[in-house]
Amino acid sequence: MGRLLFIVNPRAGKARVKTHLLDMIDIFIKSGWEVEVHITQAPLDAMETAARRGGQADLIVCSGGDGTLSETISGMVRLEQPPRLGYIPAGSTNDFASSLKIPSQMTKAAGIIMDGTPYPVDIGYFCRERTFVYVAAFGIFTEVSYMTPQEKKNLLGHPAYMLEGVKSLANIRACAMKLESREMTLEGDFVFGMVTNTVSVGGFKGLVKKDVALNDGLFEVLMIRMPRTVMELKNILASMILKGEQHECVHRFKTSSLKITFQEPVDWVLDGEFGGSRTEVEIENQSKRMEIMTAM
Repeated sequence: MGRLLFIVNPRAGKARVKTHLLDMIDIFIKSGWEVEVHITQAPLDAMETAARRGGQADLIVCSGGDGTLSETISGMVRLEQPPRLGYIPAGSTNDFASSLKIPSQMTKAAGIIMDGTPYPVDIGYFCRERTFVYVAAFGIFTEVSYMTPQEKKNLLGHPAYMLEGVKSLANIRACAMKLESREMTLEGDFVFGMVTNTVSVGGFKGLVKKDVALNDGLFEVLMIRMPRTVMELKNILASMILKGEQHECVHRFKTSSLKITFQEPVDWVLDGEFGGSRTEVEIENQSKRMEIMTAM
């Protein structure tokens, strides 16, 4: 078959990858692959490994959470001819795996990589220097994804995000901004915004419309204006998550690119990891930029 580079984040989720690691390697070897395993040692290690060693591989497989997947793809886009990618989800929420219908059972996911078909997906370019796979976001709750300790995520799973998120409601910060795209211009104070290519965010499907295609060259955009009260904000979020309802403070649309200008620096999160503090952001969709092995 060729050379397979297997990038593994052993701390993702509840560290269950350690239990299945040998079984997954066995599946790859029995399919005829020469396997090289790399255990990530620090943040961005998956990205650096994919960029440094991926050019010699015929297939790259990563196992971890959405952040590990994002890092791996960020490294792969640096390659002149990136190989196909296999993904074995092992994180706390695994939003993008859900979008691709990749099973949470790790050995089953490994088998799909061996027997499945390549599926092209769009990739987001953030400020022309970074990439994201499924979400770029700012505002309330976004800091939860990278500030919640890994140990708490491992112990509690997805509820850890919500426990931390509730704390942030007491300190809502409105971002004065202007958004420009071919489809829409928005201006004012916003408490939350996200640009996505996924069917769920943070495990919630109500935040994203159902008619999502992962390779149509378009992002789904959601922007929430500053409500009058905290209670109104809670009602907006509850209606969106539980019922998919609309609200005058909520703006949704699709676009292939957009530009947002803030009056003050605003923190961004890319696929659950800190993306930097920015006063000006440009986001572009790179249609069908990566092929991921799936059963779709």
